[in-house]
Amino acid sequence: LGPIIALAFASTLGDRRLLMAAAKTAIVGLGLAFLVSLGIGYAWPIDIGRGQILVGSTELLARTDVGLDGVAIALAAGAAAVLSLTTGLSSTLVGVMVAVALLPPTATLGLLLGGGLPELAFGALLLLLVNIVCVIVAAKVVFHSRGVSPRTWYERSKAKQSRTLALVIWGLLLFVLVLIVVLRRHAPF
Repeated sequence: LGPIIALAFASTLGDRRLLMAAAKTAIVGLGLAFLVSLGIGYAWPIDIGRGQILVGSTELLARTDVGLDGVAIALAAGAAAVLSLTTGLSSTLVGVMVAVALLPPTATLGLLLGGGLPELAFGALLLLLVNIVCVIVAAKVVFHSRGVSPRTWYERSKAKQSRTLALVIWGLLLFVLVLIVVLRRHAPF
């Protein structure tokens, strides 16, 4: 959660160094979780029952399906996390809530790819991407609404372009992901 919110914060301030450090930390953290779960999935392939749902596989299958309700929940969770951080309230519960939205789809992605189930793994990847983008978009909106900006005039003018560009890019990514979610619901691919 920290690196994802730091990424949104860095793009709000126009701080490239923080942006790169946050992106690197997020990629390393999620990449490590993915590689470990990929190894486990390869060593002990998942049997989801092919036509029948086995006990325990329902949790994995739940991480392969994303709908518009999942998008709304991810946006709300991201906003709640950033609000708790910017108001000084305890972020432990919200941090756990959002972390639960990031690690399970990552682990499911690795387990299913390692087990040779790429069609189901795509659903976990889609859920992971939706959750990440929603947290970033929600964080950027909250930072903007709370007036988070650089302190000096020069830094503010420099960050304005970065903030606008980042919001457009993340907004477009969210739009594309929502479009994929809707299309996938009507015509699975």
